[in-house]
Amino acid sequence: MSAALKAAWALTAFVIVGGIVGWIASGRPVFAVFLVLGVLTAAGAVVTGRAERAAGRPPAPKEGPTP
Repeated sequence: MSAALKAAWALTAFVIVGGIVGWIASGRPVFAVFLVLGVLTAAGAVVTGRAERAAGRPPAPKEGPTP
């Protein structure tokens, strides 16, 4: 896991926890936006992690003779 991916997961946790704390502390549902942004950040981290793992794999062998 790269440093950028770790930072993305840390940001996800921070945004979600901040949204929950803000919602509980203020009682205003506007902090639900933070929860949505946290979920979107998590989705981006998942996609990035999959792309990172796919880039680390060797390419599949080609069919047929090689020129």
